[in-house]
Amino acid sequence: MNRCARTVSASLALVLAAGASAQWNPAAGQWGKSDSRDLRVMTWNILDGICRTNNKVEDLNNWSALARIVAAMKPDVLILQETGDNDGNGTGSGVDSTSQLTTTFNYFLHGGNDSFKSNAPVTAWVQKYAPTYDLPYIYVSFSSDGFNRNVVLSRYPFVDITGDGLTAVSTWSSLPDLYAPGGTPGIRGFIFTEINLPDADYAGNLIVGTAHLKAGGAASDKSERLIASQNIAYYIDYMFNGGGTATPDPRGMILDSPAATLVPSATTPVIWGGDFNEDENSNGRDGPAWWMTKAQVNGGTDGTDRDRTDCTYDDARDYFTNNRTTQSSSKLDYICWQDSIATLRRSFIFNSVNCNSTTTPPELVGYVGGFTLCTSFASDHRPVIADFILPAPVSQPGVFNLLSPADGAVDLALTPTLTWSPSSNATSYTVKVSLSPSLSSPIVNATGVTGTSYTIGGGVLAECGQYYWGVIATNSAGSRTSSPASFGFLTYSPGDFNHDGFVNGLDYDEFASVFEAGDLAADFNNDGFVNGLDYDEFASHFELGC
Repeated sequence: MNRCARTVSASLALVLAAGASAQWNPAAGQWGKSDSRDLRVMTWNILDGICRTNNKVEDLNNWSALARIVAAMKPDVLILQETGDNDGNGTGSGVDSTSQLTTTFNYFLHGGNDSFKSNAPVTAWVQKYAPTYDLPYIYVSFSSDGFNRNVVLSRYPFVDITGDGLTAVSTWSSLPDLYAPGGTPGIRGFIFTEINLPDADYAGNLIVGTAHLKAGGAASDKSERLIASQNIAYYIDYMFNGGGTATPDPRGMILDSPAATLVPSATTPVIWGGDFNEDENSNGRDGPAWWMTKAQVNGGTDGTDRDRTDCTYDDARDYFTNNRTTQSSSKLDYICWQDSIATLRRSFIFNSVNCNSTTTPPELVGYVGGFTLCTSFASDHRPVIADFILPAPVSQPGVFNLLSPADGAVDLALTPTLTWSPSSNATSYTVKVSLSPSLSSPIVNATGVTGTSYTIGGGVLAECGQYYWGVIATNSAGSRTSSPASFGFLTYSPGDFNHDGFVNGLDYDEFASVFEAGDLAADFNNDGFVNGLDYDEFASHFELGC
């Protein structure tokens, strides 16, 4: 056992705790995210350590070890299996109800006086070791195998994303269809929670799932896991991906009530994990993680990713040893994700036995018996942690200006080119030309323009015309009108052949006085025509004000 931690002073531990988790550098005891906007998901089978009858005290025990490791890893979403089993923990009997377990998790996170232990003070809790960290949103599964429950804890609130009025489901069932045998996702159900991510940091929201599949190596156990994982794959694809459509459950095979009405946005990923009780590297078949991420065809178009390609499951390793096992000598615990939306920055397995006084998270310093014992006392499984880069929000288009033709320009050709400055974040522009400064009833309404110029085609404008133009920049976040909203211009006079503002060397007022006196000053060659018009036709144009 490593005793070096006992030489670390309390003041130094506090200094480390204040800053150590701010970045990723395990060699220096810093286990935090590289970027605060990354989403950290952690899955852990905690072997009954959180239940109402457990002794919630600072000691060489599972409760304190669990609290310290959660405080050290600081997941944004924590998915747990084997919670609420008092018999399994050896401290009581029966499985906790959802309300009892919710109360117990509040003690685990925030401390207090334990109502299940005659109001005895809780002396070990997550915020004791990480005061500014919290997972205030807790969903305890209503589905139980009679022993334990699955739980999702979140930094962010739950919200209805699929339009069924629910923010989470504990389990579900489906009819046989395609590759899915139908039925349920297993004896302990499968939680799916819908989470509202802050708009300032993320373009979409989040759906997180967790399961604890059937244990055992018998043929019946393997069959049950396979059936469950096939049903789960079908549910993810047809409920959250719409099976490639915009409608949840388009084949009508998922028995959900009330029924979902919305497919999540294209920037809302599904991330799920848990104890799948089968090692994909040694099981000799396509197992649960394989089926949940790929569905029937490896590399086909029936995958569970949002674009219906295959999703990905983790290959997390211990940072120091590269060991991939999470329980005994097998990897049974996985995190899976829709990689067309969520990009993995890193995944890892945490095992305190491989830490030393330099590399251990400061939240583990002070554990009774030494920090190296935390993981082994917490559970017989090691936690799997993954950091994801999610789509960033798109800002609305930036301010931009109209350039040319300038406001009040005259003598324009009938096919002028309109130009404007670029709008930041814009993906396209709409160009409007109208007889009104408000651009109402436009005679040109060109959408999807991708450059910063637009040429008006022939046959739209007429000579001697007063026109107004403006541009609207757009992207997925909204639109912005040009500054100013419109410029005005005049098209050329029929007598102004080169559009320089002069007719036969005379400006408009001079030419008007000559023309109104009856002198055909514009008829340069004395053939009786001006710009292809006879005298009367030219006069009618000129008298329009050109």
